[in-house]
Amino acid sequence: MRYTEFWARMERVLGPAYARTWAEQQVISDLGHRTVTEALEAGQSPKEVWLAVWERLELPRSER
Repeated sequence: MRYTEFWARMERVLGPAYARTWAEQQVISDLGHRTVTEALEAGQSPKEVWLAVWERLELPRSER
């Protein structure tokens, strides 16, 4: 997954105005107790980060 696809998914499920804010504020244990933004900046793959977001938001399987 590319970063552009990751952010497109984030904006689709959270809205374009809220996706980046949520990514900067939500600490997710599956990401090593880091925020989405911190995990991406640390080099974690967008696919791994998306799966953690998907689980945290309890999105439908179709969004996986």
